[in-house]
Amino acid sequence: MPTRSVGRDILSVMDYAPDVDRLLRRALALKRDRQRGRRPRTLRDRTLALVFEKPSTRTRTSFEVGVRDLGGAPMYLSAHDLQLGRGETIADTARVLSRYVDGIVYRAFHHADEVELAKWASVPVINALDDLEHPCQIAADLLTMYERWKGKFSGRRLAYIGDGNNVLNSLLLGAAAVGLDVSAASPNGYGPNAGIVQHAQTLARAHHSSITLTDSIEEAVRGADAVYTDVWVSMGEEAETAARTAAFQGYQVNDALLRRAHPDAFVLHDLPAHRGLEITDEVMDGPRAAVWDQAENRLHAQKALLEWALFAPKASRGRGKSR
Repeated sequence: MPTRSVGRDILSVMDYAPDVDRLLRRALALKRDRQRGRRPRTLRDRTLALVFEKPSTRTRTSFEVGVRDLGGAPMYLSAHDLQLGRGETIADTARVLSRYVDGIVYRAFHHADEVELAKWASVPVINALDDLEHPCQIAADLLTMYERWKGKFSGRRLAYIGDGNNVLNSLLLGAAAVGLDVSAASPNGYGPNAGIVQHAQTLARAHHSSITLTDSIEEAVRGADAVYTDVWVSMGEEAETAARTAAFQGYQVNDALLRRAHPDAFVLHDLPAHRGLEITDEVMDGPRAAVWDQAENRLHAQKALLEWALFAPKASRGRGKSR
């Protein structure tokens, strides 16, 4: 298998957590550069394969634009464009793509497939969403809060209302890594991954912050500095729509709920939003919504992640990967 001297995978928030402060500062610098019409060409002559098993608006667009902004060439490949859709193994796909491109951005249905691709690829693999984590989204979320709170997470509290899905899993890890308190409210049976919660709580203690899980939205939101929500039914869960809609009744971010938060609290949503379900039009379109800044920050945060993944010194991942 070909080897490389630099480059690291980003399959989980934990892969970049030790460098999160530096990554956020770099993302903010890249954002300011773009606003001033400057484009550092750090990915010049690099080609990135964007392998997407699931449809996307923000993830695909932000990665394509981000790679081009940095001087590289993105290549979008859906499952229908690859022999993966006709039975070729992930391992064989990884071996072949590694001979052509400088990195792979993979949006997958299953986290195990992310791990398998990274195991056999000899170029960095970036998780653009799977059923366990969404590390690129959380980098943008942290950047949005970093801007609003002027780089200070300590003493702040984020309330999360809704499904204990891949976004919440990664959000718990990301918040713990920066010392941000989190209170997450989900219906019984719809909480986050237990293993990730345990890991995040250990990390939070090391950073002098806390993670609280509850089924009470009032308890979670009371005094919070920011309120985050997400869809009740994620891609791949459509068969559970009726059951989930019933279970999540009342888990809505609306004006009445926000009155329990801090007066300066702002609202986050990773989008797409199902207006009238997990969030109301009044909140989405109101002055407390930070969702559009959050969406834009996908671009800037991912540019920083691309640089980090492709050019950082190689680190041991503990996944038995031979490079």
